[in-house]
Amino acid sequence: MESLYLLIPLSVVLVFIIGVLFWWSLRDGQYDDLEGPAYRLLMDDKDELPPSSGAASTADEPRQSADEGRAEPESRHKAHDV
Repeated sequence: MESLYLLIPLSVVLVFIIGVLFWWSLRDGQYDDLEGPAYRLLMDDKDELPPSSGAASTADEPRQSADEGRAEPESRHKAHDV
């Protein structure tokens, strides 16, 4: 019975802390867009169209990888498209 004198105030404080954290996450916009990050994950940014500068590229020219910053042969990109 005496343990309730400690557990009830402790649980009230815990509920208050959880409520404050939930309110902070709502005000911070944590739950605004639930589907957008999932769609951005599925978009492939590596194979963007080259800029239309009028120069035609061939398959032998190395292509600049957006995430690694170094040139890679075209055949390596084709293996990922399978």
